[in-house]
Amino acid sequence: MPKSHQHAVADAITSPTAVPPLTAVDGDGRTASRVFGIPIELAQPAEMLRTITGWVGSGTPHRVMYVNAHVVNESRAVPELRRALESAELVYCDGYGVRLAARVLEVPVPHRMTGADWVWGLAALCEAAGSSLYLLGSDPPIAQQAATRLKRWYPDLNIAGHHHGYFDLDSPHSERVIEDINSRDPDIVIVGMGTPKQELWVQRNAHRLNADVLWTVGALLDYIAGRVPRAPRWLSDNGLEWIFRLAVEPHRMWKRYLLGNPAFLSRVMNERTRRG
Repeated sequence: MPKSHQHAVADAITSPTAVPPLTAVDGDGRTASRVFGIPIELAQPAEMLRTITGWVGSGTPHRVMYVNAHVVNESRAVPELRRALESAELVYCDGYGVRLAARVLEVPVPHRMTGADWVWGLAALCEAAGSSLYLLGSDPPIAQQAATRLKRWYPDLNIAGHHHGYFDLDSPHSERVIEDINSRDPDIVIVGMGTPKQELWVQRNAHRLNADVLWTVGALLDYIAGRVPRAPRWLSDNGLEWIFRLAVEPHRMWKRYLLGNPAFLSRVMNERTRRG
């Protein structure tokens, strides 16, 4: 296992929990900070992983989603996405833009939990507990490759199944995917189909799926499979990972970052003015 993966696993299992200042409390007593009406979890990443894996065996679907500047921008344009984020059982921060927004809006700043880091801790916890994963998303070969790579590092991890994410919402193909997931009865379904498609698919189908956790993850399967490289640590640790992603995938990412980032910052400043 790479050293970065070992570090993530150790953090997931041993990191202490810090409780930031209170802004909201859910039914389980967890604290959240509201940014643009979205409740964002304030726990440490390790504690969030324990909470999420603790839902396995509950018999009730729990929706886990993330927010970054792009997701916030999309949620302002797609009301159904905004409702999905506002009603999810757990939403965490996956971008420095959201942390910046929290500071500007003077609410408690959430920790950043990036999928390419936490997935190895999740795999370790699931392997130890005997919990199963289903991988849904990306191109047809990628989900298979991601499953193979996870099994390489965690031989006893139960990958219940996998399927690509190239199908339309509410289509016959989507129905077949739901049938396949239910036939395999996984504990956790990882859904990586991009925003807002992945959140809308989970929101519409959570009640129909035999899974305790439905977790939207963006391009995570591409990272696991090795299709998309990680940014150098010094970039990601300083909120500049977007520059690396823009350089690696300029045709796909230029609108998100060159247009989306200024739009997000404008939104944050307008919200600060409105509150003031």
